[in-house]
Formats: sequence, C-alpha cells, structure tokens
Amino acid sequence: MKLSLQHIAIGCALIFSLQSCSKKDDNKPQTSKKATLSVEFDNIAGDRNLQLGTGTYTNSSGEQLTIQTLKYFISNIKVTNAEGVEYVVPQDSSYFLVDESKPETQECKVQVPEADYKSLTFTIGVDSLRNTMDISKRTGVLDPSGSMDDGMYWGWNSGYIFFKMEGTSPQAPVDPTGANKFRYHIGGFGGYSAPTINNIKTVTLDLSKAGVARVRAGRESNIHLMVDALKMFSGPSTISIAANPQVMFSAFSVNVANNFAGMFRHDHTEN
Repeated sequence: MKLSLQHIAIGCALIFSLQSCSKKDDNKPQTSKKATLSVEFDNIAGDRNLQLGTGTYTNSSGEQLTIQTLKYFISNIKVTNAEGVEYVVPQDSSYFLVDESKPETQECKVQVPEADYKSLTFTIGVDSLRNTMDISKRTGVLDPSGSMDDGMYWGWNSGYIFFKMEGTSPQAPVDPTGANKFRYHIGGFGGYSAPTINNIKTVTLDLSKAGVARVRAGRESNIHLMVDALKMFSGPSTISIAANPQVMFSAFSVNVANNFAGMFRHDHTEN
C-alpha cells in the first residue's frame, strides 16, 4: 500500500508534536514524585560561629555586643529548577521559626518535586494573609498562644514578631534589671484595616555558584545558608546600639528590616 504525500506529512506532524510535548514535559518539575529538601540556617557573627550569651562581637559602629536571643520566621518557600520553572511549597507546610537556642529548628524541611534547583526564595516573616486568618488556620509555630510563649507574637498588636534579637552592650542603657540591654523586635505586615509598617522581606538566593540542589527520592539535599547576625547592624542603614538600643513597632524598624534581609547567603549544597 502506497502512502500519499498527505499521509506522510500528517505522520511527520504527529511525530513532531509528540516530541515537542515530551520535551516540554521534561522541563517541568515531576510533581507526581516528591523528595525532601532541607534548608539549613547556620547563624554566625562575621567570620565566627554565633554563641549566645558568651560570644563578644563588634558591629559596624565599633560597638561591642553579646547576643542572647536570635529568632526569626521563615515562610513561603519556593524553588526554581534549571529550566526556570518555579515550584511553590504549599503554604501550610512552609512556616518555620528558626531559634538559635534550639538547634533542631535550624533545618527547615519541605517536600518538592525531583529536579535540579538553581535558586531558592523565602520570606522573612509571616505574610499578611496568614496574619489575618482565623486562629484555626494558624497552627504549629504560628499558634498565637505558642508564639507568645516564644515571645514572637504581639497580643496588643495582633501580629507576629518576624525577627527578634536581644543582647547586651556597654553602649546600651541600663534596664531595670541592671543590665545594659538592647532589643530589636521587628514586625508589621502592612495593616489590617488601615495601612501600617510593612517589614515583610523576601530573599532570593542563586544556588548555581555554590552548588545547585539535586533533589532525588531516597536521599536528602541540604541547602546550607550562612546567616550573619552582625549584618543586621549594617547594609542600607547603619544601626548603632547607642543611638537606637530598642527598636520595636516604630518607623525606624524599617531600617532594621532592610538590613536583616541581607543577612542570608548560600554557602554550599550537600546532595
């Protein structure tokens, strides 16, 4: 049986169409098969490991300080694969409270499709939608009662503290306990019924230079980040303890938030 030119053309078009679909699908994350991706937040101070209560460090203003508390919320994690396709981790599985005093909180694990990922994006803080959701939708680290125990929720302001750093410094004023203490409690999601301070920050890190994350079933890929606490004092603004020993819900808090967005860098990836 002879094939007409029309039949041959139709057959070629069909083959080309199938190949194109196959190639297009290969570029997408394999959403049917997921594996564990770990993001590790390794808190440091300059070129030294952060030691709460005992380490003495010097900030960009030349002020000596000791950090006693360092906590921050990480949320809304998403990754971008080698073809530029993004995968957003389901929001209910994407809220973490990193606490330097609790090593087990410093590795945030999520499930993502198997792929090679070249960038990582996350939010420092808690998004406005979740801030205003019914309490039944705010569980785990977002449980307001639990967050108040951790000192990460303002009951008077009905909002989360995104970032908290406390410590002592000779440049800080003496508090009622007799300690020279500084406090930075930074929050503000933009307001519920009227516009207010918005200190939610989004960070995107390029993983390609220090190792992409090759996520596969049966093994855990770990993106190791260094988080330099001293960069909270420098960046777009210079934060002096002597000039601003206590910053909470005030206009100046925007300067602190702009600085802590620069604390994070990708060090390496373990595959």
